Amino acid sequence: MKNLKINKILIILLLITSCSDDFVNVDSQDVNSETFFNTEADYQDALIAAYDGLQSTYVNVMLGEIASDNTLCGGESATDVIGFQEIDDMIHTPVNANLRDIWNWMYGAVNRANFILEFQDKTDFPNKNNVLGQARFLRAYYNFELVKWFGDIPLAIDKRIQFGEQFSIDRTPKAEVYALIEEDLIFAAANLPYTQSQTGRVTKGAAQSLLGKVYLFQDKFSDAATILEDVINNGPYDLLADYSTMFENDNENNIESVFEVQYTDKEGADFECLQCSEGNVAVGFNGIRNYNGPVFESGFSFNVPTQEVVDAFEAGDNRLETAILDIDAWATAENATFAVGYEHTGYYNRKYIARKGDSNIGDANLTNPNNYRAIRFADVLLMAAEALNRGGISDTRAQGYLNRVRTRAMLPDVNTTGANLTNAIYHERRVELVGEGHRFFDLVRTGRAAQEIDGFVAGKHEVFPIPSIEIQLAGNIWAQNPGY
Repeated sequence: MKNLKINKILIILLLITSCSDDFVNVDSQDVNSETFFNTEADYQDALIAAYDGLQSTYVNVMLGEIASDNTLCGGESATDVIGFQEIDDMIHTPVNANLRDIWNWMYGAVNRANFILEFQDKTDFPNKNNVLGQARFLRAYYNFELVKWFGDIPLAIDKRIQFGEQFSIDRTPKAEVYALIEEDLIFAAANLPYTQSQTGRVTKGAAQSLLGKVYLFQDKFSDAATILEDVINNGPYDLLADYSTMFENDNENNIESVFEVQYTDKEGADFECLQCSEGNVAVGFNGIRNYNGPVFESGFSFNVPTQEVVDAFEAGDNRLETAILDIDAWATAENATFAVGYEHTGYYNRKYIARKGDSNIGDANLTNPNNYRAIRFADVLLMAAEALNRGGISDTRAQGYLNRVRTRAMLPDVNTTGANLTNAIYHERRVELVGEGHRFFDLVRTGRAAQEIDGFVAGKHEVFPIPSIEIQLAGNIWAQNPGY
C-alpha cells in the first residue's frame, strides 16, 4: 500500500503545466500570491505535484543501463523505439525523442518544485521547513538528473521559467548547478526527519545519501565520506537479510530503502502519454516478450542483460538469480513459452519485470505498481567505501563497508588495498546494482566509459546532446555539447 499517493492534483496541473512543446512547461494562467499558497494545504498539494515528476524517471533508469555495457536495447526490432536503439549503439544525435523526453520531463518537474519555492515566504505554518526541505530535495534530484545527462543546463532558482524567458537564460556551468544541488540537499538534510509521517516522502537519510552521491560525482571524496558515514552510523537503515525479496512488490520501503519512487496501479495511461502513468512503465518495457507461464507477466523485451554482465558475477554469488532471469532455463523448468525479441541474449532484468497479480487495472505494462528503489543502503555502503578508498582516507573502513555487501551475497571478504581495492569496489557496484540505472554514470564519472562501452567517444559521450528543438525554441542562444 502506498501511503504517499502521487496522483495528479487537477488544480495544480492546471496551474503549473500545459501541453506545450517547450521545455518551459508554460503556465496556462497567471498564478500569484492572491490565488494560491494561502494555507498549508496549498503547499502540500503543490508538493505532491512536484513528487509526481519522479514517476517519469523510469526512462532515465532504463537508459542508464542501455547506454552502458550491462544491457542491450532489445525490443521487437532495430526500429522499435529508435531513440533507445541509437543510445545503445552510441549513435544518438540532437534529434532523439527519448532524450527530449528526459529534458522536458525533468524541467517540468524542476518548475513544479520552483513553484513552491517562488512563494515560500507567502504563508507561515508549523510544518513549513519540512515542506520546503522536501521541495528542495526534489529540485536537487531533478537538477542532478539534468546535469548528469546534459552537463551545463539553463538554471532557475526559486522561480519558474516563464514563457519567453528562455530567450535570456543561458546554460549555467555544471559546477554552479552542483553548488545549488548541494545547497538544496544540505537544507533538506537539516530540516527533514529520518522518518516521515507518510511512507514515500523524502527523509533526512535520503537527502544525506543523495548529497554524498553528488559529492562523489565531483570527486569530493572527503565530503562524500563524511556525509555517507553519518548515514551509515546514525541512520535507521540496514541491509535486507534476504536479497531475493528485495525487488518484490510486497517488500517495498523496507529497511534497506533510503529512497523509493512510489508507483501505483490506481490510474491508467496510454502510449501517447507514458509520463501520465502512475505505474512503473519500465517494468513493462523490460518484460518477457509474449510470455506464457507462471510467476511473470508478458512484456516488450527491452533492456536485456548481456552475457558479459552475467559472467561478472562470481561463483556462488546469491544475487545472480535475483538480478538476472535466464529465460531458457526458466522456461524449461517451468514449462513456459516466450518469443525471441531483437538482440535476444537469453536474459532479462528480473529486478524489474512484471509479476502476475501485481496489477489488475488496464494495461499491466503501464500500471505496474513496483517501486523503483532509487537509493538503497547497499549503494550508500559502496559509495562510502569508494570515497574512503579513492580519497586516501581509510582502506580499512572501505573494506568493512564493501565486505558487508559481499557477506550478504555469500562471498568472501576482500582484503586488498589501493588501486586493487578501487577495482573491487567498482566490480561490486556493478553486480550489486545491475539493472538499477547506475552503470553508465558510474563508468563516466570514473573515466572508464571509453574502455567499457562499444562506440563510446571520449570527449563527446560523457554527456548527451541538448535536443535541437530546444535550442531552436530558445532562440539558438545555447551552444550544443561538443561532438554533436
